[in-house]
Amino acid sequence: MKIIVDEDRCCGAGQCVLLAPEVFDQRDEDGIVVLLQEHPAEDQHTVVREAAQVCPASAIELSE
Repeated sequence: MKIIVDEDRCCGAGQCVLLAPEVFDQRDEDGIVVLLQEHPAEDQHTVVREAAQVCPASAIELSE
């Protein structure tokens, strides 16, 4: 799995960080997503898929 985030679309809701804090973080100054792991471990795939689905701005794209 490869994760691509679109920082321009991110609205800073933080749902991805709440679901997968090992994979996503947020910038302190504006809350925009920071990708910590472009290729997450297999045991994180389910939660990463959920984070992409609940992103209100559809800023997370997955390639499998």
